[in-house]
Amino acid sequence: MEAGTLEMNLRNVAIIAHVDHGKTTLVDGLLKQSKTFRENEAAFSQTLIMDSNDQERERGITILAKNTAVKYGDTKINIIDTPGHADFGGEVERTLNMADGAILVIDAQEGPMPQTKFVLKKALELGLKPIVVINKIDKPNARIEEVIEKTHDLFLDLATDSDQLDFPIYYAVARGGKAWEEIPDNSEEIADLTPVFEAILDHIPAPDVLTDEPFQMLVTQLDPDSYQGKHAIGRIRRGSIKPGTTITLMKKDGNEEQARIDKVYVSQGLKLVEVEEAHAGDIVSLTGIKNAGIGETLADSDNPEVLPVIDIEEPTLKMSVGANTSPFAGMEGQYVTSRQILERIERELETNVSLRMEIGESGDYVLSGRGELHLSVFIENLRREGYEMQVGKPQVITKDIGGKVHEPIEELTIDVDTEYVGAVTGEVGRRKGILFGQEEGSDGSTRLHFEISTRGILGLRNQLLTLSRGTAIMNSMFLRFQPVGAPIPRMRNGALVASESGKSVAFGLNNAQQRGVIFINPQTPVYEGMVVGLNSREGDLEVNVCKEKKLTNMRSSGADDAIDLTPPTILSLEQSLDFLEDDELLEVTPTSQRLRKKLLNPTDRKRARK
Repeated sequence: MEAGTLEMNLRNVAIIAHVDHGKTTLVDGLLKQSKTFRENEAAFSQTLIMDSNDQERERGITILAKNTAVKYGDTKINIIDTPGHADFGGEVERTLNMADGAILVIDAQEGPMPQTKFVLKKALELGLKPIVVINKIDKPNARIEEVIEKTHDLFLDLATDSDQLDFPIYYAVARGGKAWEEIPDNSEEIADLTPVFEAILDHIPAPDVLTDEPFQMLVTQLDPDSYQGKHAIGRIRRGSIKPGTTITLMKKDGNEEQARIDKVYVSQGLKLVEVEEAHAGDIVSLTGIKNAGIGETLADSDNPEVLPVIDIEEPTLKMSVGANTSPFAGMEGQYVTSRQILERIERELETNVSLRMEIGESGDYVLSGRGELHLSVFIENLRREGYEMQVGKPQVITKDIGGKVHEPIEELTIDVDTEYVGAVTGEVGRRKGILFGQEEGSDGSTRLHFEISTRGILGLRNQLLTLSRGTAIMNSMFLRFQPVGAPIPRMRNGALVASESGKSVAFGLNNAQQRGVIFINPQTPVYEGMVVGLNSREGDLEVNVCKEKKLTNMRSSGADDAIDLTPPTILSLEQSLDFLEDDELLEVTPTSQRLRKKLLNPTDRKRARK
């Protein structure tokens, strides 16, 4: 294949968007309309084809960057589906390196959101050519003209050169597999995604390739394979590669080692297809390089030249993870020892480039990540894989700059029904957040923009959901480090703590619910020191939820039937992490989540407070 032919017939494009703006749905449509699947294939009738991970499907978000490829006419289009959440910024940063252009998908009602800003900033810094798709134009509250204006403002803020301000805009209903070059009079009219395919060919440049130079590639992704070892994935920067070739692996620490390529794969739809040769510009998956790490260079052995390492932003949040020490330790998990947990964390560190680990003072493992969601997704993965552990309260990571302690500051955007604006601004104000923008929506909602420390955001989501009756949606994006501000008052009341071990009963729970909000059902096994609810006042309160009613005569035996228990508040993993205070832990097992005090004995807790 000649270099010129290769250039003309290949495009590498990333699809970027805020959570739930229809990015993955658009990729589904491109896969189906490019005839990537036969009509009788299972994937043809599926939705969210690219979100293969269980948590992605449940949460409705993309967590792992994934590659696919479609054929449009004579052109192969590699599509890189990137996460839309800033917490998965490590995934975003390394995968955008494989693209020459980006399709930015924006919701026609919500407009550009904080995560849009985060991913677009990264794409423009790398010099990617943008195409904008305004999606969901069939929404009753779509405000297309206003969204276009805000998109132009966003590009003005973020563009690194004037060429990036000149971008094409398309209009789509991704769910229906439709797109237009102009705003249609009727979004119900018959249409397909041809305008998007044509836009990729017209506006995204072909890879700038050096086919005659020695082979060179940066590893941007690793994919474990139980049969062939791990796959090293990346875009060939120059040259070509064949199975059986001996190459040099250039490690981050400066060491070099020889490795032999076993097999070469390229994407075709959702499948990997084995090829005899792959050329510069294409995204490939190579096997046989067992020691490859993300950000390391694979190069021709006769001419080993290292590529620049991908710059990943630093973590902003950390939390401890260790073996479970509760009275129920080892009862529900398959992997329960510190060694097993450490081995699993070390495997994760190979592929999760924004995650860091160090050993804590008490021998536990301190994980650092890009945010609460980033860390909680990993904890949830461990739980589903059969691991049992205990997790500490998330702590903000500070930096010493010029002899002063600096903390991370974030841009916080909250969408909430207008009637709750006062309550929300009051709560964020208590956490030392500063309001710098407010926009009224046409649907009775308001968008609030704040600057607030990461410290102030911890635990905020739960409070907002309570204050707004579950309607508030919050998103945040790291801005900068600045000197640590004023202390933030304690935001949570005390806990209701079990004083006895046993099984909770209706009578005991009824007594406890008169003192606060209960987190457990009757017949739940509890132990002394376990947190069973939230006190309605400051300070912890010990309650005996295992206490049965004393039967003084025969008539009293049916009295329990009259107890009216309020349904318990069941906290999700993120809500449980938000709830934690410094003296508490979260016990996570494959079947349960239990909040507990670090010191289970009340006498020990009193001594520790002195």
